[in-house]
Amino acid sequence: MQKIIILLCSCLLFASCANAKTYKVATISPDGLGWMKQFREGVKQVQELTDGRVKFRVYAAGTMGDDATVLRKMRIGQLHGGVVAAGSLTRFYKDLQVYNLPLTFKSLEEVDYVRERMDDRIVDGLRAGGMDSFHLTETGFAYLLSTKPVRTVEDIKKLKAWVPDGDPIAAELLKSFGVSPIPLSITDVLPSLQTGMINAVAVPPMVALALQWHNHVEYMLDLPLIYVYSMLAMDSNSMSSMDSDDQALTKGLLNGVFRKVDSETRIDNEKALSALKSQGIKIIQPEQMDAWEAIARKSIEDLVKSGGISADIVDTFQQHLIDFRSSSAE
Repeated sequence: MQKIIILLCSCLLFASCANAKTYKVATISPDGLGWMKQFREGVKQVQELTDGRVKFRVYAAGTMGDDATVLRKMRIGQLHGGVVAAGSLTRFYKDLQVYNLPLTFKSLEEVDYVRERMDDRIVDGLRAGGMDSFHLTETGFAYLLSTKPVRTVEDIKKLKAWVPDGDPIAAELLKSFGVSPIPLSITDVLPSLQTGMINAVAVPPMVALALQWHNHVEYMLDLPLIYVYSMLAMDSNSMSSMDSDDQALTKGLLNGVFRKVDSETRIDNEKALSALKSQGIKIIQPEQMDAWEAIARKSIEDLVKSGGISADIVDTFQQHLIDFRSSSAE
């Protein structure tokens, strides 16, 4: 009888081990950031609650390359997922860049209102394109940081500005403002700032601070150019290989992690902005706002005409903004 029990236990253990899988996920973010600590704790809990059937191996600090490289490695099965900027996922669902349209959001309250009504549409669109995403995570408003003061549209034309390599939409948006974009991987930005190959970046304050880019610029234009967000995205085939209960548990737990990170990012950006000011970054107020907004509107129209984004989602997005502004004015 004892031998039978031992044999049964051995079979159960073998079955558990046979069903176990390690999911490899990469990000360019360094390990020291608060959200990375929360993410690592989250995947540790997943492993414990699934009795080791679901494990994650996290590659941080760009050890697997930038977002474009991570996605290529996912395509060949070397990785199963990545925490990446939303803009890198347009080939899976082009309309996810609706939040990135220039000079559209005027406040974080508008962001909250629209995201509450449109996040699910983006998640569903990505899933239809073959990519499972977790709770969308705010990176923040991107501000222009440069070595020269920028106040007007004419000033910005003089810049040599970085654009993420492999993000043609971002490049086209910069071109609409008369800027010649210089595509670089994120790891090449710092040395390019140091050598003068570029003299401007547009990123949220916490990104500039975390990557030490702020040490090589002097000015920040006080104008939220675009809203930037990111997400944990995993190949749908990888996710479907999980047992349904394990999949539900993993999604529930990690969605909770990224929901918390999403809310805490705002505090991090506020602190980072204060740090930039205290370290001597000069804040410049924009001038001739009509010209800025006219070019932004034209760039959105051109993006729709080119098929880079669907007119339907832009209309829905803009209607939500109208609704919010109308209710706020009452």
